[in-house]
Amino acid sequence: MTESGGVLGVVGAGTMGAGIAQVALEAGWTVRLHDEQPGAFERGRSRIADGLRRRAAKRGLGSDAERAWIQGRLARLEACPDPATVAGGADLVIEAIVEDIEAKRALFADLDGAAGPDAILATNTSALSVTAIAEAAARHPARVLGLHFFNPAPVLNLVEVVAGARTDPAALDRATSIVEGWGKTTVRSADSPGFIVNRVNRPFTIEALRMLEAGEARVGEIDAAVRADGFPMGPFELMDLVGLDVNLAAATAVWERLGRPERLRPSPIQAWLVREGRLGRKSGAGFYRHGGEHDPVSDPIPHHVAVPARPEHALSPEPIVSRIRQAIAREAVMARDEGVATEADIDAALWLGAAHPEGPFAWLRRHGG
Repeated sequence: MTESGGVLGVVGAGTMGAGIAQVALEAGWTVRLHDEQPGAFERGRSRIADGLRRRAAKRGLGSDAERAWIQGRLARLEACPDPATVAGGADLVIEAIVEDIEAKRALFADLDGAAGPDAILATNTSALSVTAIAEAAARHPARVLGLHFFNPAPVLNLVEVVAGARTDPAALDRATSIVEGWGKTTVRSADSPGFIVNRVNRPFTIEALRMLEAGEARVGEIDAAVRADGFPMGPFELMDLVGLDVNLAAATAVWERLGRPERLRPSPIQAWLVREGRLGRKSGAGFYRHGGEHDPVSDPIPHHVAVPARPEHALSPEPIVSRIRQAIAREAVMARDEGVATEADIDAALWLGAAHPEGPFAWLRRHGG
């Protein structure tokens, strides 16, 4: 096996699984893909083909060369009837199924029994314990690790490489080499709740929600201040894009696994919006209306959930941004001190994985921290 031509097994043909498969196909790998849902492979293949067409267009190939490039990669995509077939003979297997610990553990038990002894088994989980998943691979738990790609995987360059308690350092090095051979930038993370990005970036939305809860600033004011500081979107725009239910679930998972620290307590505003079915863009409304104008929803939060905005307590853009940046930086320092990751990897992860204009440690150094 070489970095430019191995065999990748992918279990899960949804958005993430198909995206990871596309990345490997572009790098010259053969990909074996399985999904237990009827029609999922065909949908995944269609998604991969669309992604390859977009990539070929950016490469500026002529029409004949473009078709040949796409077809050459799709020819290396194989449908597999079960996880055992995916794992047999694969150099690396990546799981991209539902975020359910028991489902993942059952799958890894099957993969461990079918994969060759030198194969690496990786989970794409964004928040679950890699160590707990690896325990199910009773024969070879040392070859199990986390490879957390970010969505969309063909576009975003960051991959968090996560070591479980029993992960072999050689497997980490090999997985890192493979992913970097696919053109990705890797950062190393301990098996800690949320890894790097989903932990350190949690205050980006939590601190904004605290201001809204206290009536210190409105949704549009906070988003505008954050965008003016160099972020591509504000925290409420981001939550609407990701989905309020998805964001709340991630916030709750990290909070629970870290021992329910008050600083990361999920907001009752999020919980109320989710109960009301206001999930963001996918439902037509969240913090903003969608499907036409993109204006903050008028008085979207009832007074028993959040204090109404009070002009006498209103924050200007500078303290809004400062509070959010400081909260992120404090979380970054805690993560570094706990051994989650190095300063350099935390900065790279927030820059590449969360689109920050600079990492929290770079920001601290610039501000004398």
